[in-house]
Amino acid sequence: MDLSYRCPHCRSVLNRDSTIMLEASCGDEQMTMGFHPIPGTYKVMLPPGREVEPGSTWEFSCPSCSKSLVADLSSKLCCLDMVANNERRRVYFSRVAGEHATFVISAEGIERHGEHASRHSLEILDLV
Repeated sequence: MDLSYRCPHCRSVLNRDSTIMLEASCGDEQMTMGFHPIPGTYKVMLPPGREVEPGSTWEFSCPSCSKSLVADLSSKLCCLDMVANNERRRVYFSRVAGEHATFVISAEGIERHGEHASRHSLEILDLV
């Protein structure tokens, strides 16, 4: 499946080489993080020598327009647009390091991924 991820603000492609690249900050820490494109696959690529503390909450932003990707409907999640098979979907993912919770919203409904997805109420997303 060919997946393209885009910024919901400027529509820039965020995974030119398949890895989703986002700017990330937590307190004084700032870096570019890479994420696996398959929802539910929680592999994160960090710059050499960098680590993230489990449980820390990160701010993610678009590397092109610098706008925050924190979801308007829930400050605990970030969002991206995904195009798969020429269909646009909205992807929400947890901002907390080590928390595996991803939601893919499409015309067909909601896909939940990750063992921590139940920590988030979809009602706060006004989706159900």
